[in-house]
Amino acid sequence: MKIAVVLFNLGGPDSLAAVEPFLRNLFSDPAIISLPGFVRRSLARLIASRRAPVAREIYAHMGGRSPIVEETEAQARALETALQASGHQAKCVIAMRYWNPLTAEAVEAVKAFLPERIVLLPLYPQYSTTTTSSSLSEWRKRARRAGLSTPQHEVCCYPFEDGLTGALCELIEVAFRRAKPDLSYRVLFSAHGLPKRIVQRGDPYQWQVERTVQAVLERWRGTPFDHAICYQSRVGPLEWIKPATDAEVRRAGAEGKALIVVPVAFVSEHSETLVELDIEYNKLARESGVPDYIRVPTVRAHPQFIDGLVRLVLAALASPRPVNCAGGRICPEGRACGQEGTSNA
Repeated sequence: MKIAVVLFNLGGPDSLAAVEPFLRNLFSDPAIISLPGFVRRSLARLIASRRAPVAREIYAHMGGRSPIVEETEAQARALETALQASGHQAKCVIAMRYWNPLTAEAVEAVKAFLPERIVLLPLYPQYSTTTTSSSLSEWRKRARRAGLSTPQHEVCCYPFEDGLTGALCELIEVAFRRAKPDLSYRVLFSAHGLPKRIVQRGDPYQWQVERTVQAVLERWRGTPFDHAICYQSRVGPLEWIKPATDAEVRRAGAEGKALIVVPVAFVSEHSETLVELDIEYNKLARESGVPDYIRVPTVRAHPQFIDGLVRLVLAALASPRPVNCAGGRICPEGRACGQEGTSNA
C-alpha cells in the first residue's frame, strides 16, 4: 500500500532571527492562549517581544538554532525504512506546529506523493489539548483548504507503548552503568509542565505521564530504584502542575541523593533537554549539593521506539477510529483525550 505518514512536533527556531516569530506563532495558538483572536494575536506579539531576548540566549547555547527538525527527520527516515521493510510504499513527512517546515508545507508534500492512505502520527506520546489536539486541528484545517481528501487515520496517544517504554528502560540502564557505586540515586522522570487549570478541565496529559512512568517501572528488570515524577518549563503567573523539577532537584540535594534525570515526555532533543536539563538544572544540582547528576537522552530514533511507531501506524491503518497503544479507551472518564465520541481515545 502507498501510505504517507505525517509526524507532528512543535518545531523550533532555525536561527536566532527566527526566535521571536517562533514565539509569536506559539502564543498565537488558541490551544495555548484561549482568548478571542485579535486579543490573542496582540498579546502573542507582546509576549514574544518580551521573551525573545532570553530565548535567544537559550538558543545561543545550542549553536543558534534548535536541532528538533534534524532529530525529527532522522525519526522519519528510520520509520520510513521500517515501513518499507514491512511491505508498504511509505513516505514520512514532518509537520512542525510553530516553525518550518510548517503544516501547510507538509500537506503539499503529501499531496504530491499521491498516497492511498494517510496516517497522522503525533510525536507526543502523552495526549494533550496543547500539543496533539493543536497539531491535528491545524492539519485538518490546512488539509481541508488544500482539498486533500485521501482517507486519513489517526494515532491518538501511546503513553505505555512497548517500544517507548522499552527504549526508556534501556537508556536508564545505560545511565545506571555510569552511576558511582558509593552514591544513592533517585531517578527523576521529568516532563514538560502544564498550567493546573488545563488539567482540571480534563486534559489527560498528567495522567498519561504517570502511566508512562508506571509502565517503565513495571517493565524494569533491574534493581528497584527510588524515583519521582516532576514537571519542568513553567512560565508566567499561573499555577502549574507539581512537583516542579527544580524543586525536586533541591530536595535531592537536601537529602544527599544523586540524580538520574529522564525526559519522559520528549522524544527528541531540544531546548528543554539541552539547555534546561543539561545546563540550568545541572547547575542547580551542583549548587544544591546533589553529588552526581546524569541526564538520560531522549529516545530519538532508538530501534525499539521506531518499532513501536511502526506498530501504531499499522494499527491506525486497520482502524476507522483514532488508535492508541492499547486498542481501547485508556483514559478515565472525565479525561477529554482524542476526538470526541471515539471509543479508543
